[in-house]
Amino acid sequence: MRRIRYEHSGGPEVLFEEDAPVPTPGPGELLVRVEAVGVTLPVVRKVRGSREPVPLGGEVAGEVAALGEGVDAYAVGDRVTGLCFGHGYAEYAVLNRAMASAVPAGATARDAVALVRSGVVALGALESARPGKGESVLVTAAASGVGHLALQLARLRGAARVVAAVGDPAKADFVRSLGADEVVTYTDESWGEPCDIVLDAVGGDLLPRAVRAVAPGGRLVAYSSGGGTIEAYDLLVGGKSVIGFQVAHIARNHPARYAGWIAALWALRGEGSLRPAVHAAFPLADAALAHAAVENRLNRGKVVLTVP
Repeated sequence: MRRIRYEHSGGPEVLFEEDAPVPTPGPGELLVRVEAVGVTLPVVRKVRGSREPVPLGGEVAGEVAALGEGVDAYAVGDRVTGLCFGHGYAEYAVLNRAMASAVPAGATARDAVALVRSGVVALGALESARPGKGESVLVTAAASGVGHLALQLARLRGAARVVAAVGDPAKADFVRSLGADEVVTYTDESWGEPCDIVLDAVGGDLLPRAVRAVAPGGRLVAYSSGGGTIEAYDLLVGGKSVIGFQVAHIARNHPARYAGWIAALWALRGEGSLRPAVHAAFPLADAALAHAAVENRLNRGKVVLTVP
């Protein structure tokens, strides 16, 4: 099979295509013939900054080709999607059954990688803040694969005011089309009136700014791979809270909640109230171009790799 790998850290140029043996699923695993892969910022960051090469994982979607011991919820030929922690940029990938979910009839693999993992992160982060009807929500990285869904979900969950924070003002029309009432950029001197909930997908140097954007008594949900430091005093003043969210923790330890979120996302998409956007779809061999789009923050929605 063909797969994408890298041997040393760097930018998109370090990615290369190679031949590799088709993996064998172990106990509790599914082998998937991959049709689409969702490119995520955490994986792009790993290529740029990891000390040693790691497998390029991510969201994959396709058809079950083989089952490991103990997997009885799926059959060969079923169409599934899920988060792969091994080599996901490949013609075949292995999924842990806890991370797998069915793709409904009529939905494409591209639909699945644009909606499921990004949507679960967006919905899970929002639910972690326990939003109340009429509250205000600010979303950083609002044009990203997760962020553009979080904007829509905040509105659907009854937010009275939704603020989109983006790195490039050229993305303003895109996020407004998804329901943002206000658009701010990371370099703006003010982000306007503080919000009850801030969903932060950026972290790093932007994290203190995100804390300042939280209204007194409000909540910041951090789900970024970008790290960052928060001063305790900044939380004490105003009685603010910080909540960390990780989707893998929910999938492994609270499978019923995880499955419920996925079912809710497909239902919202089916009724047309949630619109996942695909910025661009690149062939697997052009993974470097896909990484460049994400690393340079060009995307408006999800960046996808397609596998013939």
